[in-house]
Amino acid sequence: MSLQPNILIADDHPLFRIALKQAAESAFDDVVIHEAGSIDDIMTLLGKGFVPDLLLLDLQMPGSIGFSGLIYLRGHYPEVPVVVVSGNDQDKNIAKAMSHGASGFIPKSTDLPDMAEAIRTIVNGSFWVPPYFVAQNNGIQDEEISIAETVASLTPQQFRVFSYLSEGMLNKQIAYEMGVAEGTVKAHVTGILKKFGTYSRGHLIIAAQRLDVEELSE
Repeated sequence: MSLQPNILIADDHPLFRIALKQAAESAFDDVVIHEAGSIDDIMTLLGKGFVPDLLLLDLQMPGSIGFSGLIYLRGHYPEVPVVVVSGNDQDKNIAKAMSHGASGFIPKSTDLPDMAEAIRTIVNGSFWVPPYFVAQNNGIQDEEISIAETVASLTPQQFRVFSYLSEGMLNKQIAYEMGVAEGTVKAHVTGILKKFGTYSRGHLIIAAQRLDVEELSE
């Protein structure tokens, strides 16, 4: 870590980005803050070679479903510590986040001093979870591990298509959203289906749902 840590705050709610920025500035005398409002924004920054000392990631971001964004980012940028920041702070969700490679889990209800301490702890190389978290058998099952490994292997464009597919979008709709030809989307879908070992788009939707956050309350 540099003396002036770089922290990337990724949340689609501007007001909560402000709260996280205040916590980060409370954690360090000198810190550089970068912001992202979607998974695409994160991928663009990291794709340019930017390596933050910490990425604060909201689970429910445009461009991903549940833990899929965390899984993809950990698979492609293992050198970047990722901390999940979420209002869905049930023990099972915390355990899943940690099992999928998060360096910590900060509930959105955490007060600013504790949030600052959490950020400081993780940037300094340790893990942080809320004190009430009870580690039980709340981790991920074999099927979810297999799905996660496949998601982590997707290319950036395949991940974007997978995210749109998980919303039930048609190829024509996905092509419009991505600004590419429909044939390009079809090629990506074929590649994704091959990696998942299936011929069914429905299977991809079910796989994405397995990575969603339980008891969504955000």
